[in-house]
Amino acid sequence: MRFDTLQGWLDWQSRLHPQAMDLGLDRVAAVWQRLGHGAFACPVISVAGTNGKGSCVAMLEATALAAGYRCGAYGSPHLVRYNERIRIDGEPVDDAALIGAFDRIDQARGETSLTYFEFATLAALDLFARAGLDLVVLEVGLGGRLDAVNLIDADVAVVTSIGRDHTAWLGDSLEEIAVEKAGIFRAGRAAVIGQQDAPAALRATALEIGARPLQLGVEFARHAAESGWSWQGPDGRRYALALPAMRGDFQCDNAAAAIAALDALRERLPISRNALRQGLGRARLPGRFQVLSGPPSYLLDVAHNAPAAAALAANLRVFASRGQAVRVVLAMLSDKEPEALLAALADQVTHWYLTETEDARAMPRETLHARLLTAGLDEAACTLCVDPQEALASAAAASDAEDCVLVCGSFTTVGAALRLLGHG
Repeated sequence: MRFDTLQGWLDWQSRLHPQAMDLGLDRVAAVWQRLGHGAFACPVISVAGTNGKGSCVAMLEATALAAGYRCGAYGSPHLVRYNERIRIDGEPVDDAALIGAFDRIDQARGETSLTYFEFATLAALDLFARAGLDLVVLEVGLGGRLDAVNLIDADVAVVTSIGRDHTAWLGDSLEEIAVEKAGIFRAGRAAVIGQQDAPAALRATALEIGARPLQLGVEFARHAAESGWSWQGPDGRRYALALPAMRGDFQCDNAAAAIAALDALRERLPISRNALRQGLGRARLPGRFQVLSGPPSYLLDVAHNAPAAAALAANLRVFASRGQAVRVVLAMLSDKEPEALLAALADQVTHWYLTETEDARAMPRETLHARLLTAGLDEAACTLCVDPQEALASAAAASDAEDCVLVCGSFTTVGAALRLLGHG
């Protein structure tokens, strides 16, 4: 075995491939074939989208578990521990399981070079194939067509939403991005579209390849109700449901897509209405408007693009409706648009604490500062901090007990805050 610790494997994987990101399926598919697992015996649901895919995966997983099924769920990136990426029966796999999977992949790959993300995807698939599961749920990391997850032919593919993100790889227009995400659809299988106003190219591509589109607002629907909401299926069946545990009206869209995906599998994987209610009520996702009690209160959200910033702003208006001050700790990656977060949040924020994380792709705090000033941020309303620790301490020191500190901008920003606040 090459390494006997998980960290040893991860450090080596981060240096193995000449590019941190190398989209394409040839290398990863060849290694998967050498591992010798073949197709999964249980149903597989793949979930892509600009925003909402992590929430949808969590809802699918929680509902399957509530129904008594064994479920494997894969997502990325992690917030604090790498093990978060791969869960079996709701629990992160342990270091020993990951080390064993990495060793098998290393033996099978021969001279084939793999990226850090490709190792993670293959490890998840290898562990799921060995676990005797009833359902596998896979979150697509980036795009869809060329993402490593797409080496698996999903029985149901879900695209939660389309927005501008990762444009260097996916294209500048929403239509181009939609075509890339639609790459996870398969002929003759359900293609769930969880966005009513999704770019037309998404549904058109599904039809073109012979998939069976199920789109929110077309084949299925969600309706507001006085004390919750309801889901209506293609055949007119209607389920009255409580609001999902995860905050925000948009989470009903994600829940509706998750139900549509499970409904498409109902002959192989029946789910009762009670299990649906329990699953949506139990589903949690750290870092998505996660609230930590204070004083002051801390809000943690990985929002890093315009649609996510708009959703965060809407949630914040409800949460901070008592008039308390909101101070933001913000650090972002170099390929993101901080102007979008400023535009969405400016009217609710008392002060901004700008910093940077240790991520290799982090936007320098001076660059973040300059861009936000150019976008209209008042110099007096922001403070530059060396790192998240200083930013959190400064924001907390300036806050009264009833105020809140919002941490956002990236997974690494929220992950750093969770560790610093003792939730790692």
